[in-house]
Amino acid sequence: MANNVILGDAASLEDLRVFLERAERFGDGAVRVIANAGVLAVYTATQTPVGILDDTATVLGLRTFALAEGSVEADTVVTPRSLLDRIARLDPSQPVLPLPEVTTTAAWAGVLPPRGGWAPTGAIDAASLASVAEAGITRVAEALPTDPGEALVTKVRRSVWGAEIAPGVPASAAFAAQSLGFLGGEEPSLPWYRSGAWTRITTSRGHVLFRGYRPPATS
Repeated sequence: MANNVILGDAASLEDLRVFLERAERFGDGAVRVIANAGVLAVYTATQTPVGILDDTATVLGLRTFALAEGSVEADTVVTPRSLLDRIARLDPSQPVLPLPEVTTTAAWAGVLPPRGGWAPTGAIDAASLASVAEAGITRVAEALPTDPGEALVTKVRRSVWGAEIAPGVPASAAFAAQSLGFLGGEEPSLPWYRSGAWTRITTSRGHVLFRGYRPPATS
């Protein structure tokens, strides 16, 4: 049997394409794709720690799509580009997507958020998230000189995206929500939940999940 996932319709295929393009631009070059129980879940990481001594939070974006009957079950880590190249060759009226045989690796993909056990914790203003993201992008751009070294880029991004914008919520979550296209819906307020070490902010367009966030020390 071919290793194909079958999207529910052409609109879902287009949504997947757009999400993968954003994951390719703003993610770390990998997506974990899980097809199971009639649902396709696609994860990408917009921020991850580098090495065991790095205390940067892990921030993931998640989009889910309904699968049609006959779709395989699968769990693989591939590049967004490998999926985009396959989507480009498809007839949208027949959204049967063959999964790449060549896989990649990503440290974050080994430990994903739980599926259950989420307890409501509060809500956060959607417009505020968008404002935080836009302001942070501007601050990062203004703080970096032409051709900055990797160390300076990392330092500036950590400073900007490590800010706490709500109790236990980093600015990097706002960046993920904005850059992955999860904001801009009709919800004025977005619920957030916790399960173990993970926190999830949910919109009608996707989910931002993060763990390991430590608010900056105050003087």
